Amino acid sequence: MSSTWLVTGATSGFGRLVTERALASGTHVIAVGRRRDRLQDLLRRAPQGALTAVELDLTDADAETVLADTVRAAGRLDVLINNAGYGLFGAIEDIGADEARAVLDTNVLANLAVLRATLPALRAARGRVVQTSSLIGQFAWPSSGLYAASKGAVELISEALTHELAPTGVKVTIIEPGTFGTEFGANLRVVPPTDAYAPTVGKFLADFSALPPEAFGDPNAVADAVMTVAALDEPPLRLAVGADAVEHIRASLRSRLEELERWESLSLKGEVRAA
Repeated sequence: MSSTWLVTGATSGFGRLVTERALASGTHVIAVGRRRDRLQDLLRRAPQGALTAVELDLTDADAETVLADTVRAAGRLDVLINNAGYGLFGAIEDIGADEARAVLDTNVLANLAVLRATLPALRAARGRVVQTSSLIGQFAWPSSGLYAASKGAVELISEALTHELAPTGVKVTIIEPGTFGTEFGANLRVVPPTDAYAPTVGKFLADFSALPPEAFGDPNAVADAVMTVAALDEPPLRLAVGADAVEHIRASLRSRLEELERWESLSLKGEVRAA
């Protein structure tokens, strides 16, 4: 019996590439996306009966029910690629409540809704969960605070989930891509900085927008990594993909460790006073 995968954000970027690879391997794919035209394009290209297209905004109130019903109709689910999300960049102070709520609704709460809808079937199949994070799920740049917060939430949700699911045989992997040449930049919401943040947020955004095309990696590398970890009997909890992701995450972890060690004595004194 062929396996069944569910891919959110399946119509563009990493999700599209993974969907195409899974279909090519003979997998049945439940492709979830908001763009009807792109879902129809996937259907035209897929082998007959291999793709179930679900046009859905994952922030809709009934999204969890729709997905759960779709999985039940499929009869099984072996792999979840929880990939949907979007970017919001700007200074913390400059981002309004509605914009902040929107990115957290999409990147965190919708991610949770997908998990709730799919985990019963994944447990039955002893399946795999792949959560798409980012290199800035591990740290934050100027302007990335809200987006990094949403991906940091996905990281910690996934870390807890891997412990909670350990007895069931379901494995969880967090993919942390660096900067790759996808449609992410075109769909990115950027809040222009006010004068107070021009030297920090403004400079960072200007420098980032000036990066040449060769600074962005081939997104096929991320799709390849997803396909690899989904097939591993013992996949990693976290996988940084791209030289920049490895470099920046390593530097962030070193900085945090150095700070911990530098202030360890003060931290311990605080524990003594509290006792």
